Amino acid sequence: MPARRRPAWWIGLALVLAGMGVLGWVAWQFWGTNWVAHRTQERIVGEVEKKWETDAGDVVRVDEGDVEALVRIPRFGDDYVMPVLEGTSDGVLASGFGHFSDSASPGARGNYALAAHRVTHGEPLRRMPELEVGDEVVVQTRTTTYTYVLTSDGDDLEVPFTAGWVVDALPTNPARGGVQPDQAEGQRLLTLTTCAELFHTDERLVAFGVLKKKEPVSR
Repeated sequence: MPARRRPAWWIGLALVLAGMGVLGWVAWQFWGTNWVAHRTQERIVGEVEKKWETDAGDVVRVDEGDVEALVRIPRFGDDYVMPVLEGTSDGVLASGFGHFSDSASPGARGNYALAAHRVTHGEPLRRMPELEVGDEVVVQTRTTTYTYVLTSDGDDLEVPFTAGWVVDALPTNPARGGVQPDQAEGQRLLTLTTCAELFHTDERLVAFGVLKKKEPVSR
């Protein structure tokens, strides 16, 4: 009959197993969720484009939620396209960009405010700090393509996640002299938000843009 294991042996085994579990969880968060999200995002984009071709309505309902637009950011490459789903829940942000429900619609007066992950779940805004003033963010709906031009760099503004002013109809920075859009009423603005760091953080990077042009979608 084998000798009884000492408590220290069992404690060591438990620590090894716990360490393996943590490593597995980290691997899933930083690689597994990206693998799943990329395929989900590609599927959603394909579904939306197909339904728009058949004139199925402005908002397309998919398993993950309601899609109102597709976003393209030329600086991120010619093949970069992400769906925009309504709301900013965890499920929505795991599938693409989320639209702050109380903010303006694409191309409308006010502030079209979007959020997306910087790491995990497809990393739609991992390269946010590379964005520069003058870069375009192209938002396509079923009928119209809206081209916004950034008025701030992707890393010009870092705020706490509680800074709700950045998604206001006219974002006004409470810090005197801080980054903000031109303080003129009636503008058609864009706000992008994402995590400030690649690992856990309560800070957010924010970039602002303004509508440059809109064009009808030709089919």
